[in-house]
Amino acid sequence: MALLTPLFAFLYHLPQVYKWLLKPYYIASLFMSVAFLLVRKTPGICEHLSTQREDGNPCDFDWREVEILMFLSAIVMMKNRRAITVEQHVGNIILFSKVANVILFFRLDIRMGLLYLTLCIVFLMTCKPPLYMGPEYIKYFSDKTIDEELERDSRVTWIVEFFANWSPECQSFASVYADLSLKYNCAGLKFGKVDIGRYSEVSKKYKVSTSPLSKQLPSLVLFQGGKEVMRRPQVDKKGRAVSWSFTEENIIREFNLNELYQKSKKLSKSRGERSENLISR
Repeated sequence: MALLTPLFAFLYHLPQVYKWLLKPYYIASLFMSVAFLLVRKTPGICEHLSTQREDGNPCDFDWREVEILMFLSAIVMMKNRRAITVEQHVGNIILFSKVANVILFFRLDIRMGLLYLTLCIVFLMTCKPPLYMGPEYIKYFSDKTIDEELERDSRVTWIVEFFANWSPECQSFASVYADLSLKYNCAGLKFGKVDIGRYSEVSKKYKVSTSPLSKQLPSLVLFQGGKEVMRRPQVDKKGRAVSWSFTEENIIREFNLNELYQKSKKLSKSRGERSENLISR
């Protein structure tokens, strides 16, 4: 059963994985992830490579290469235990595959290692993961609109994500947050986002650090009556975020979304009844 569960999960998400893998960023990433495999296994190239195999076959992995691949596979499995979305799973596999390629190429030939490392740096600087473009009920704030929107109606509860486009964690969380907005958005409960990588003044005012070391991105803050009620992740005295998993289940439980949604629906109904009474008069 332990083996069947991840298999069923993979098959369930297969259409989504297939759709993501067709994007140029992931096609290039996958090619770079299997670069050493292609070099080691391609006839006409592998014959010119060095090897430590006892049989002298340069077109197959030696024991040290297998050891490196097994070790990094174990790390990927450990990292993916905390992954939330398909994008995070795929991202972890690609990231550590590239790390393995760097180690293997340097071990094989320092010139090949330097070439591959240079390609990785160029790719990192020029190519960015595709942003989430799916359906959502989310209001995007700027530094000039966030305060006005939060204080416009004291009866409206806001859940606001403070994010930065360059953050991999924020990119992975985008689809989860969008799904929550589709399920829970109503007149009395609204979802918002503000890019604090772009609006640094908002970052300072709401005390959300954009430093990668602080691990505060993304941050979810609940506002009622224009005032902060709670946030996740919480921040310790040293300014570092307390470890917290941004799963849909955790967010629903911690922010009491089901209860908030029911209260907000009642507010929506009362507004509708008042409007009808005014019209009838």
